[in-house]
Amino acid sequence: MDTLDKSQIDTLRKAFDSFDMEKQGFITTETVKTILRMMGVKISEANLAEVIAETDEDGSGQLEFEEFVSLAAKFLIEEDEESLKAELKEAFRIYDKEGNGFITTDVLKEILSEIDNKLTPADLDGIIEEVDEDGSGTLDFDEFMEMMTG
Repeated sequence: MDTLDKSQIDTLRKAFDSFDMEKQGFITTETVKTILRMMGVKISEANLAEVIAETDEDGSGQLEFEEFVSLAAKFLIEEDEESLKAELKEAFRIYDKEGNGFITTDVLKEILSEIDNKLTPADLDGIIEEVDEDGSGTLDFDEFMEMMTG
């Protein structure tokens, strides 16, 4: 539950409670499938069965709220990572004006200066040295992504 914010947990609580109509403190694994589909999660039956098996440790076919949150968090976090990657890809594309598949370290210095104007030239050189491991003076998308996601 540490990986989710309060609003996400509240949303999951509402979904859980609305399906736990008899207030038994659990929902069935069948219900979990329904909730995940309502949340827009696309997952194959096999993958879903595997995830449920990991979460439903006693194999009862019933998930308590904490187990449900643990299961749902896996999908919410993956979704966030995908949207972050898409945003970074778009930012990279904007700075890769010629469409070469890389940006120069000079362009990266400009980006970093815009993000944090307290960075000194020495700070910028240190960052560049760290991320441009091969000393090529350029960064491809994977290097850029790794730097931005740390």
